[in-house]
Amino acid sequence: MDRVIEKKTWTRKRILTIAGIAAIIILIAGSIFFTSGKSKLNVDTERVTISEVKKGPFQDIIPVNGIVLPVTTIYLDAVEGGRVEEKFVEDGTVVKKGQPILRLSNTDLELSLVNQQTSVYNLLTQMQIARNAAQQNTTTKLNQMTDVDNTLKEAERVYKLNKYLYDQKAIGLQEFKQAENNYNYQVAKKKLTEQILKQDASSTAQQVSQAKQSYMGSQNALNVMRKKVGDLIVRSPIDGQLTSLDAEIGQNKNKGERLGQIDVLSGFKVRVDVDEHYISRVFTGLMGETSFAGKSYRLKITKVYTQVNNGRFQVDMVFIDGIPEGIRRGQTMQIRLALSDEIQALLLAKGGFYQQTGGNWVFKVASDGKTAYKVDVQLGRQNPDYYEVLSGLQPGDKVITSSYENYGDIQELVLKK
Repeated sequence: MDRVIEKKTWTRKRILTIAGIAAIIILIAGSIFFTSGKSKLNVDTERVTISEVKKGPFQDIIPVNGIVLPVTTIYLDAVEGGRVEEKFVEDGTVVKKGQPILRLSNTDLELSLVNQQTSVYNLLTQMQIARNAAQQNTTTKLNQMTDVDNTLKEAERVYKLNKYLYDQKAIGLQEFKQAENNYNYQVAKKKLTEQILKQDASSTAQQVSQAKQSYMGSQNALNVMRKKVGDLIVRSPIDGQLTSLDAEIGQNKNKGERLGQIDVLSGFKVRVDVDEHYISRVFTGLMGETSFAGKSYRLKITKVYTQVNNGRFQVDMVFIDGIPEGIRRGQTMQIRLALSDEIQALLLAKGGFYQQTGGNWVFKVASDGKTAYKVDVQLGRQNPDYYEVLSGLQPGDKVITSSYENYGDIQELVLKK
């Protein structure tokens, strides 16, 4: 007789399946539990920098580099082109005003000078010939005037005599009229001669004046040509030090080509490169500070060059407390340029944290000093030492200011000694 076998409810397979599902649920729940809290990282306090937030004086200062230059530089250009024939001094020599530096040769200019001199001498000779001719002509006219005067006097004497005789009935009318006509003719001739003499004098004076002006023009042209030839000897325009002399014997230099420069040794300035980001905030009168040979010196911006090259523009600064002893042209100086006046502000020391956070958050140390946690902050201006804290921190707060590069998405640091 057959017996009914009861089917088991908890088989081995079913138990294993339920256990697997439960394990998965526990794993998921544990993951959610552990990830829902803050991620932590143990950090050795000796490997981080902790800075205290404090209130103090703040200036918006940027570090810049400058090159020492003479306060005045005069450039030497070739006024006339030519071949370098002789150098009288070498680069670096201290020269006096008017001292020859080098000599150029230019045969075209020298030939033009000779031609101009010949032209002036020829013109001078022609003027002398014309003047002699004018004098002879005047002499002739004066002799003619003397003859006219003499003839007039004789005609006047005969006229007066014949008039007396005619009145006395001693001579006839025909003889009297002849003397009268001759007298009137001589009077008219004298007037004409005087007029001709006056016109001749005026014409002669005009010719002399024109010849004189022509001669003066030629003489001025000759002087200009002499100066052009004289400019072939390059001379120092001022007292100073000759630098950057670029000329060698046998070289050909074109008109206007740069030959060198003269540095005035009465003082120095500093030519500073500034990032174009600050171009709207930099103006004349801003102050800076530098150190040289263990002493601090103040400088002031006197000129701003607004042209931007390679993301930077330049300014000139001068020393206002005396020039540092021993500085030389071409030296590089590090300057702290102040972009604002000094104010009282909340300060946080600069550090590597800014590269990872952009100044938007920091790790603030808890009051017990055992942990540090993220807090949002707002930082404003900066100088080489401090950031200006606008919000998120208070005086006395302590902040980790060293680099956060290895912290990733860690939310809390556990500080271990």
